[in-house]
Amino acid sequence: MEHFYTESPHWHQKIGQIHALLERVKISEEQSEDVLRLRKLNRIMSIHSSTAIEGNILSLGQVTDIVNGKPVLGPPKDIREVQNAWQAYDGLETYDPWNISDLLHAHALMTQGLVYESGAFRSVDVSVVRGDGTVLHRGAAPVSVPYLVEELFEWGQSSEAHPLIKSSAVHFMLEHIHPFRDGNGRIGRLWQTLILAVWNSLFQWMPVETLIRDSQASYYAALQESHVGEVDCRPFIDYMLEVIENALSVYVDIASETTEDVGINVGINVGINSPLQQRILEKIQQEPTLTARELAVLLDVSQRTIERHIKDLREQGVLERAGSLKTGYWRIVTERL
Repeated sequence: MEHFYTESPHWHQKIGQIHALLERVKISEEQSEDVLRLRKLNRIMSIHSSTAIEGNILSLGQVTDIVNGKPVLGPPKDIREVQNAWQAYDGLETYDPWNISDLLHAHALMTQGLVYESGAFRSVDVSVVRGDGTVLHRGAAPVSVPYLVEELFEWGQSSEAHPLIKSSAVHFMLEHIHPFRDGNGRIGRLWQTLILAVWNSLFQWMPVETLIRDSQASYYAALQESHVGEVDCRPFIDYMLEVIENALSVYVDIASETTEDVGINVGINVGINSPLQQRILEKIQQEPTLTARELAVLLDVSQRTIERHIKDLREQGVLERAGSLKTGYWRIVTERL
């Protein structure tokens, strides 16, 4: 278990940058007018993104309504996934990251009413299969799963690796072992959050999953690259360190937004959780006829990313289209903000 990753000379510098950002997060929270609301918003973002990665179609607005106990129209399975995820994340402070019983309990909460063998290691073989039928990865033999997870947790508890490295390695190895019939991705992301939160409690509220969702192709590519030949999760650790650094930057931005009071931004900050959505609305406010392609260029992101966020804003009732796509314009619905 000691030899499942090779170290990178760049990790030390990245860890230093993350430490510096954590200090900025601490300061931002101290300056925020409503820390509890800020943390809840980020927890909701994490749950929305973690379930969306697995194919859940509910919008951020719908997830927010579910968490707040409001009725939502949507697929019952997707609604149950969100309810379960909220319960699992809500218990974060009670879990021991190196206790297998806690892992099984968290899985039970995350998957109750959704999968067979919820809260138990799988009893059958599983494979990760691409859409064209190509097998990308085969999980460990069912009989080996309990031993491999126990070995991984023993390594995690005794290893002197930095928690940023250790948490990423455990995340990858849970994906590699694939201990459950379903829910492995959600549990892997939850368990990395847990390990980081034990190290620094600020990580309980970091929207790491949101950044993974925005770079989902890179997430799967890093997982796959780490599986090739002899297991070496260095590519995955590289990816996760980048994601964590970006997540901290996003959190600082969101915390800063809660203290601003500039025109329409007051309304936008009340209803919008994503800094990118905030920037989209600001650009649209300045120039309502902007196209998705033009917004992508202005904000230095892909057109597909812009289109996804515009779709989410429209589903929340924050943004409307007046006229045709070619000759119309965007309208911000300020009464909803």
